[in-house]
Amino acid sequence: MTHPPAGILDGLRNMGLLRPDAGAQGEALAGGVSSDIWRVALPDGRVICVKRALEKLRVAADWRAPIVRNRYEARWLARAHEAAPQAVPALLGQDEATGTLAMEWLPPERYPVWKERLRHGDVDPAFAAEVGRRIAAIHAAAARRPDLAMDFPTDKLFHAIRLEPYLVATARAHPDLAPQLVALVARTAATKLTLVHGDVSPKNILVGPEGPVFLDAECAWWGDPAFDLAFCLNHLLLKCLLVPGVATCLMVCFEALAASYLASVEWEAPAMLEARAASLLPGLFLARIDGKSPVEYVTEEAQKDRVRRVARALIVSPPDRLKTVRAAWGEEIGA
Repeated sequence: MTHPPAGILDGLRNMGLLRPDAGAQGEALAGGVSSDIWRVALPDGRVICVKRALEKLRVAADWRAPIVRNRYEARWLARAHEAAPQAVPALLGQDEATGTLAMEWLPPERYPVWKERLRHGDVDPAFAAEVGRRIAAIHAAAARRPDLAMDFPTDKLFHAIRLEPYLVATARAHPDLAPQLVALVARTAATKLTLVHGDVSPKNILVGPEGPVFLDAECAWWGDPAFDLAFCLNHLLLKCLLVPGVATCLMVCFEALAASYLASVEWEAPAMLEARAASLLPGLFLARIDGKSPVEYVTEEAQKDRVRRVARALIVSPPDRLKTVRAAWGEEIGA
């Protein structure tokens, strides 16, 4: 245990969680690409989690994002907690001056990270289905409240930390696909339906005693819910290269998550949302190889070429069903 940085302590004081004359002990947590994340023990005995947004993300590319995103992450947590209390940690406070937020601490021995479970071959389609149901519940609740859109004026932020580093950057790497990828950017940016998390990834989902818990909504945006669905399904495709021994089970998870999500869609025709997700997914698939944020576990060129081969074909001939993407990748890897 050590003293957290001054900015985090100042933020806690500004939130009223720490007296002006008091200090606190804590430990930095690993894994933060876009934020400093600390487990902090307050003088009153409470243990909390504190995040402070970074202006320059910890990736190889020069990738910067305004720290004001911390404000919108806090707002997403509050709205998601109203829709599905068990699906998010409780928000304890947020301070814009320091770009920090405080939330409930969820101990890792009770709330392991889904990515680590998958990495070790612990693959549960029922859990994947619940991920789909819970994110759809949050989407559905927000879609009933279009007034929330004014609380998330984050179009430029979402472009800076999602559309540009993923799809626009990939268009630069594959100029022959630029028209299709730029069209995906335009369509996604123009679709305004509900509150989107923006980073629904196994690394941001905890396996809680009562089901999945979503973290890290730094990309919160009022926009296209198909982005969240495609973004999460993309990781299940990619994990087949990380743990090939359970690739078939991962594809069952893909099917379970997609089916449970689509069964919960009530704000539009499920087939319309599925068509957007299915055509966006190949672009995101390729982006995790040739965009600004490549997945760290796909390092061999032969593996990268497998992704490129499947993704490029699907971008040229966009699917309107998710099962088409699943079938193309399954054929490539024998799953």
